[in-house]
Amino acid sequence: MKRYKFYLSLLIGVVLTACSSNELAVPKPPTYLRLDLPSHKYVHFNDGCNYTFDVSTLFKVKSVTDNTGPTCHKDIDLGPLNGVIHFSYIDMVEPLAKYVNYSIDKVDEHKIKATAIEDTKIIRAKDKVFGTIFELQGDVASPFQFYLTDSSSKFVSGVVYFNSVPNYDSLKPSLIYLKEDLMKMINTFKWKN
Repeated sequence: MKRYKFYLSLLIGVVLTACSSNELAVPKPPTYLRLDLPSHKYVHFNDGCNYTFDVSTLFKVKSVTDNTGPTCHKDIDLGPLNGVIHFSYIDMVEPLAKYVNYSIDKVDEHKIKATAIEDTKIIRAKDKVFGTIFELQGDVASPFQFYLTDSSSKFVSGVVYFNSVPNYDSLKPSLIYLKEDLMKMINTFKWKN
């Protein structure tokens, strides 16, 4: 009986002290590390392929090789942004529509996770550069995709991937920064011949 009274008084004491605070506990929203990136600076990229463009000094352009050696496909390492742009070059042998439709199908694969998809048309007739850049919002694996063509014989496409779990809120500062660099790359893109 003494034990019963002891445990009962202990329980009452705990309940009274736990209920005495007037503060309401509110969970804090998640926070993300701030990313301090330098101002945008660019260098002109020009190698033995049929195109040139300006690329951020933070990025490293790496040639992709196959069993015959280096190709005009590139992997552009995004440096402190911890990602990559898979950049593919194709000498067209099929009708243009096949390549454009393939690129659009790749964007459509992300519709399940995307909250919005914005597209911007690229039309620079003087340089014979035509295409579209797609910005995919939401927790998608690839937040930017684009294609460029001369509309007759050459086609390039690019797909951005980050080396992290897709979380749109945490990646947003990186996406804003990267978008400026992508637009510079696309707006300075030229065919060599």
